[in-house]
Amino acid sequence: MAKLPHFSALAAVLAAAPAVAAPPQAVPVAVLAKAPAVDGNLDDWGRDGWVKVPVKPAVAANERAKYGLDGEDRNHTGAITVELKAGVAGGRLFVAARWPDDAADTAYRGWEWSGSRYVEGKARDDMFALRWHLDGDFDRSMLSGNGYRVDVWLWSAGRSNALGLAEDMVHEISTRSIDNAAEYAVQGVGTVYIKKHRDAGDPLYKAVRPPKTQGAERIESVELNAKAAGSSADVQAKGGWKGGFWQLELARKLDTGNADDRAFAAGGKVTGQIAVFNRAGDEHKSVSEPLLFDFSALR
Repeated sequence: MAKLPHFSALAAVLAAAPAVAAPPQAVPVAVLAKAPAVDGNLDDWGRDGWVKVPVKPAVAANERAKYGLDGEDRNHTGAITVELKAGVAGGRLFVAARWPDDAADTAYRGWEWSGSRYVEGKARDDMFALRWHLDGDFDRSMLSGNGYRVDVWLWSAGRSNALGLAEDMVHEISTRSIDNAAEYAVQGVGTVYIKKHRDAGDPLYKAVRPPKTQGAERIESVELNAKAAGSSADVQAKGGWKGGFWQLELARKLDTGNADDRAFAAGGKVTGQIAVFNRAGDEHKSVSEPLLFDFSALR
């Protein structure tokens, strides 16, 4: 079993479960007259119909010991409000999001020459995640002890954005042992296993090791795959930063026919959740409460 000291950037949307769970916030999915261009410009979405979704730090400072996390809190997002809107056109689901961010952070790690070798940089790009309930007992936290799976769309400003895509994967959470999963000892719960499965197909990018001799002062630590294809590359996504705000659009077929994708049906309702990363990874993000995407207008 893989034992990790903390969550990977893609591993989970974490938060302590409230004593009494409130009903999920509704996000109506409208029938769009025209498919919007997925270009990071929200002008074609209009001014009406936006849902204000609050997000807050996934793990509070006083909760870090409970989850076996280090004491350093690198959450730069804090408590903010994300404006969210969803609609369908031409058999595709479109989701638009707008949130405040003081700067467009588009550098991700990288290798930087230091003394006699390259060392990994500390830069992190901004990210936005949408996760959709697949099966099991969904919970806003991945450490509650509930077992479930989610379809995750992860957009990153310094990696996937250049490809016009979001990473597509499945996260599996269980208190039963999962081969090659990360393990977390949670007070009052026991061991929680979390495994992320990249969707079938070519990955959007791969890690790059640095040369042993000096070249450029900084070398990218990932190599983008312009030929990414398959289920792993079926979520279109593009973000643009302007005037202190990120504007992001995501789109995918309502039903891809792939077993690793959540299908969206007319008249149905799907539980989802969002997370915002401001130059951060791991558990240092801000998350929403569960959301209920309502496809009733498609009947």
